Amino acid sequence: MPRLLLTVPEAAEALAISRSKLYELLASGAIASIRIDGSRRIPLTALEEYVSRLLAERTAASCPEGTSLSSAMAS
Repeated sequence: MPRLLLTVPEAAEALAISRSKLYELLASGAIASIRIDGSRRIPLTALEEYVSRLLAERTAASCPEGTSLSSAMAS
């Protein structure tokens, strides 16, 4: 069974960012986390959701309003 929760160093490594940057993202609420007996853990789904939001923002920024990605790529 795959692990559902990652430690801060593991999550930072998975995102290829520093631990400090991950703590900033956690503090801002950009990535959700939980505490278990004083230890911070990041759900794998929280990392996946964060990356999905980044990709969606990038896609939205690269496509003019009112066009879809597929129509923009066909041009």
